[in-house]
Amino acid sequence: MVSLHPLIDSGLVKGNADHAGGTLYCKCASNPVEVTLSSNIAHNHACGCSKCWKPSGALFSVVGVIPKDNLSVTANESKLHIIDPKAAIQRHACTDCGTHLYGRIEVEHPFKGLDFVHPELSPQEGWQEPQFAAFVSSIIEQGFDPEKIGEVRDKLHNVGLETYDCLSPPLMDLIAAYTAKKSGALK
Repeated sequence: MVSLHPLIDSGLVKGNADHAGGTLYCKCASNPVEVTLSSNIAHNHACGCSKCWKPSGALFSVVGVIPKDNLSVTANESKLHIIDPKAAIQRHACTDCGTHLYGRIEVEHPFKGLDFVHPELSPQEGWQEPQFAAFVSSIIEQGFDPEKIGEVRDKLHNVGLETYDCLSPPLMDLIAAYTAKKSGALK
């Protein structure tokens, strides 16, 4: 079977709940973009969507969120550009190597104020381990053989990840509550 993701293929490594943060680097051999995170991430998960950055050969990205005030670009910010300025999540990627360093939501959205980051871009260990797998069936839209999706789900389950074709139920509940409050259906 092809790689799900390097952080998943050999089993999950438990993170440290007290992890204080660290740095992320793009893949450039010289003058890499550096992003400093001043806390641990949350809601870390494997994501099969077509928009998230994935390591070469991986079917999934691994992405978590961090409060935007806990993220700062600390080196070579001029190399960053937004992949799709019209997207809700504006993914900031290195113009040289293409690595996505973080995604920020600037529009009204349930997750506005949270930045999306890829913990494998950090040399520090201890980041929260993936908690679930989201948008699993989306890998089919990207060309994965639908006859083998059961094998992917089995492999994700075998390492301890529940699989969803959306986000996890607690995150979907947050989105629904946000939407209900905006519409006035929920006070």
